[in-house]
Amino acid sequence: MYKVFIVDDEPFIIEGLYDIVDWSSFGMEIVNHAGNGEAALQALPDQPVDILITDISMPLMNGLDLIQEARQLQPELKVIILSGFNEFEYLKEGMKLGIENYLLKPINVDELQSTLRNTATKLDQLVTPRLEETYGIQMLKDNILHRWLTGQIAAAEFEERARFMNLSLDAPCIAVAVLRDKTQAHKAAMLFAQVEQLAVDYCGLNIFQDMNGDIVLVANIEDEPDDKDRLMLGLQELADRLAVRYPDLHIGAGRLVKGLYQAPVSYEEAKKALQYVMIYPERRVIDHVMLDQQGHAALSFFIDWRAYAKLILSRSTEQLAGRIRTDFEQHRHELTPEQLQNTALEMVIRFKMELEGIRHAEETVIYQQGLRLVLDSTTLDELVHALQQVAARTIESLLQDMRNPIVNQVLQHIDNHYAEELSLKLLGAQYHLHPVYLGQLFHKETGETFAEYINKYRIERAKEQLRSSNLKVHEIARNVGYWETGYFYKQFRKYVGISPTDYKVFG
Repeated sequence: MYKVFIVDDEPFIIEGLYDIVDWSSFGMEIVNHAGNGEAALQALPDQPVDILITDISMPLMNGLDLIQEARQLQPELKVIILSGFNEFEYLKEGMKLGIENYLLKPINVDELQSTLRNTATKLDQLVTPRLEETYGIQMLKDNILHRWLTGQIAAAEFEERARFMNLSLDAPCIAVAVLRDKTQAHKAAMLFAQVEQLAVDYCGLNIFQDMNGDIVLVANIEDEPDDKDRLMLGLQELADRLAVRYPDLHIGAGRLVKGLYQAPVSYEEAKKALQYVMIYPERRVIDHVMLDQQGHAALSFFIDWRAYAKLILSRSTEQLAGRIRTDFEQHRHELTPEQLQNTALEMVIRFKMELEGIRHAEETVIYQQGLRLVLDSTTLDELVHALQQVAARTIESLLQDMRNPIVNQVLQHIDNHYAEELSLKLLGAQYHLHPVYLGQLFHKETGETFAEYINKYRIERAKEQLRSSNLKVHEIARNVGYWETGYFYKQFRKYVGISPTDYKVFG
């Protein structure tokens, strides 16, 4: 686990950082925190730390001074700055110090998680970073361009920062392409460097990494008839050259649009085109325009997706299932079987995109299985049932995601260690929460006390062993975490209604 130290003079910021991030999913844990730079500096000599997350403006010692002093103690320390001030002087100073990112308060959770992901990758690879100032500029460039392409930055702010970063965006038209190689995430930095090197001669091309870890190519080009064709040829050549080392790499391309603020349309189309890798795995470059021409994203798509999106957000499995059947029954006589199947394939893609848009994480397995079910369907009932299964799995994934991340970690810990000693005190120490507070969180999220949940869980595991093994009752009791056989009998009767001996005979 990489060790994280948080420094901020606002206690609610520190508390929020503990709760809003599933730190263990990034291979990290918060090992300490402090309310000012001086207190942090006193703790650091005795506290090995990999990542420092610090505010800029604090009493006694500000964040920039803390970074400089901390680097004297731990030269390889990675730093993320938090600030309520959106000022270029701070940005410049931060870049000189080689920060990973400069995040404005209130903190954008997606941006923070992306920064943590990139920092973990950098620590995993143990590579010598680019010159610190250059690296800092690239991180800031990543954030600015991502906010622009997702409509999260005002025009005046974007244009000011684009000038500051010397971004080339003067030509009238823009096309966006997204490059993805999910199977080799550990080589992300190497891949980014290769893309930069291969694209160096292409004028008007800005390259950055978005918050999902994809490499984004923004082509700023003239409005000439052959410009988009030349761009597509260039993307195909880039994909072919990279395929030798990255055989699972694919590129999605959006259409050519006019004006800076139409670029998000092309970016969204490029992202969507990449989803069709599931249908066209043999194609290195998938163009959104090609999908339109083949009917996958045609305007004749008869589904009102806005209604589906609302039902997904409301987590309504039954209503989704009913809506799917109604829509397909209504159009069964108007469309050919091939058109119905193409519509179903499009819906699987849209379910995938909807879930990823909510969770900000890629989902593949559910939808690969869904595509296979759709392609294997030979009747309308089978087609509808396949889509209903995709919808149900989507909602199931969202319901799981609604739980507090700490409670999710506790549940996973129980699943993996139910036979060991478990208590709120032990788990509270592990997750840096007071045991009483953890117990309250657990009850709120599961509807059961910690003790009730543990006993029910262990009894269910015991029932499995009683049915499927020849072990003696006292051996099974120990296997599921009960060291006193009498107490095991008592809990088993409470939740099952009969003794474990009788269950083994009659269950």
